Amino acid sequence: MRAVSRPVRVLALAVMLVAAACSSDDAGTAAGGGADGGGGGMSSLDFTAAQLGGGELDGASLAGTDTVLWFWAPWCTVCRAQAPDVNTAVAGIGDDVRLVGVAGRGEVPEMEGFVADTDTGGIEHLIDDDGSIWRSFGITSQPAFAFIDDSGEVVDVHVGSLGEEALLERMQELAAT
Repeated sequence: MRAVSRPVRVLALAVMLVAAACSSDDAGTAAGGGADGGGGGMSSLDFTAAQLGGGELDGASLAGTDTVLWFWAPWCTVCRAQAPDVNTAVAGIGDDVRLVGVAGRGEVPEMEGFVADTDTGGIEHLIDDDGSIWRSFGITSQPAFAFIDDSGEVVDVHVGSLGEEALLERMQELAAT
């Protein structure tokens, strides 16, 4: 089997993300995740971000725990509609998987309003006001999810919404590996 060069992988990832963002079913998957388009993804965890409500999160601290990053924007109606499913999936998975919201494309007061309106205050939320975290995971539209295993590897990036059952199933698969 012939190896695929990095530029071809990056181009393929970009095409998949654009196709997913333009699709009418609001779903798409980009396997491997991360800005490098490959499976490694460790460079994606190289960030420090302020948290809504105070404090900071060092991305490197995500290694060691299966984690899902939920990329959302405060004005995104699909993200708002998806919030109850995210809350239910988080409650269903317990401590097996950590879910962290990554708020972007808005101002902090609107992000705080989103969290209050959607009752997602029980979830950690990062402020990605410059879009650097979104870019490091190759996220170009929201909602999106990055699935990170306990070794810190980004194993999958899903662009589009995931219902409660699909999100919980993906979280259980992540925890089982």
